[in-house]
Amino acid sequence: MRISRFYTPQALTLNAEIQLDEAPSRHILKVLRLRAGAEVILFNGQGGEFRAELTNDQSKKASLKLVEWLDREVESPLKIHLAQVISKGDRMDFTIQKAVELGVNEITPLFSERCDVKLKGPRLEKKMEHWRGIITSACEQSGRNTPPTLLPAMTLQQWLEQRPQGTGLILDPHRGQSIKTLEPCDQVSLLVGPEGGLTDQEVDQAREKSMQGITLGPRILRTETAALSVISVLQSCFGDF
Repeated sequence: MRISRFYTPQALTLNAEIQLDEAPSRHILKVLRLRAGAEVILFNGQGGEFRAELTNDQSKKASLKLVEWLDREVESPLKIHLAQVISKGDRMDFTIQKAVELGVNEITPLFSERCDVKLKGPRLEKKMEHWRGIITSACEQSGRNTPPTLLPAMTLQQWLEQRPQGTGLILDPHRGQSIKTLEPCDQVSLLVGPEGGLTDQEVDQAREKSMQGITLGPRILRTETAALSVISVLQSCFGDF
């Protein structure tokens, strides 16, 4: 039977007894209805994970004892930074969730000329916190012990000025090359535009920063489909698929 996994920011030490925060405690006690003696897996992003035993099911916060450290990691050898222009509705949520499952290491939300989402100040920070929760949940579900980093949202131009090292790729359905033609790599920064696509000027600016144009064939894909398709192909070619 699959053991449920939970992320906690706390320091974890073998044989220590800890209390989880309210949200994971509620899931353990109210949703899963686990009782004293049940086992869960805990991780804090510092490497590996712990098998933990529920010791108290009579309070609002679950108490657990860390009974075994497991040296387990499922990270891909291919490091992928996803720079995704923010899409509307739950499309961005879906992209982030599935990108985490597929193994990305960093995610930067972007604003571009055709981005229809207007976020700033408290609304932006609330949305960023929401996305962090999605990342955590996706790690719990997929077995990852190292949550990807969600970097501050910024404009496309700002990101191009400071993009990560490694192979830079931009989806360009008109002038892009097949992913099959890429040289082997172990670090990629992938730029994906919004629903309406990037403007020609934005694509040219990216190419001026040594971003290579790639295409996914003759069909035009939705932004969330495109991002996840590229990540899957990259993991197949250079990662651990």
